[in-house]
Amino acid sequence: MRLKSLTLKAAPLAMLALLALPGCVHIKYNAGYVVDESLVAAIQPGVDNKASVERTLGRPTYTAQFDVNEWYYVSRNSEQTAYFAPKPVNQSVLIIRFDARGNVTKVDRTGLEKVANVGMNKDKTPTLGRDTGILDDLFGNIGQFGGTGATGPTGAGSGRDGPR
Repeated sequence: MRLKSLTLKAAPLAMLALLALPGCVHIKYNAGYVVDESLVAAIQPGVDNKASVERTLGRPTYTAQFDVNEWYYVSRNSEQTAYFAPKPVNQSVLIIRFDARGNVTKVDRTGLEKVANVGMNKDKTPTLGRDTGILDDLFGNIGQFGGTGATGPTGAGSGRDGPR
């Protein structure tokens, strides 16, 4: 009898565990430019230009906002477990710089060292200005505007005295 009651109690727990199991999935993400090292090595400063780089590597992921002579090819590998935020595992940023005539001057690479974790302020949003409470927000405008009525001194717009 005791075994039967134990089995009846354990069955729902086992079913709950089976339903929660897919939440523990480990997901890998690959995003961005797929780096081919032989193609990247073929880009030579002083030899290549924008057209040859585009033929070799394709269009860049993005160009610099204030300098059209800087191209970026970005790729990132991330991992995520269950419902947690994804974490970068590997990142590659290929930076190609051009001179004013469009010739390659420099080819650089960076990786995960440039990844920054920007933490959010969980308590409250910092703002400039007055520090007010809820009561001041609700009732702070009482008495702030003219005392002759909401529509002005003539009462125009109320539909009683003035023109329509």
